[in-house]
Amino acid sequence: MNKQKSESQDENQIAASILNQITEAATLQPTKNPAAVALGRLGGLKGGKARAEKLSAKRRSQIAKDAAKSRWSQ
Repeated sequence: MNKQKSESQDENQIAASILNQITEAATLQPTKNPAAVALGRLGGLKGGKARAEKLSAKRRSQIAKDAAKSRWSQ
């Protein structure tokens, strides 16, 4: 007895197409809001410089020493 192949896909093809759809959806990157990116960049550009101006030389030195100690203690 010969079975006639149906015109629909077999189980493996269906599973492969579902997997392809899932992986394509997972790789799509959401678009970023340009206004939010600009604001974040603006704050980032002036952040470190503004912080350094507010800190005293003694405090900056202490922060640097603490950072070095932390790096080398690992």
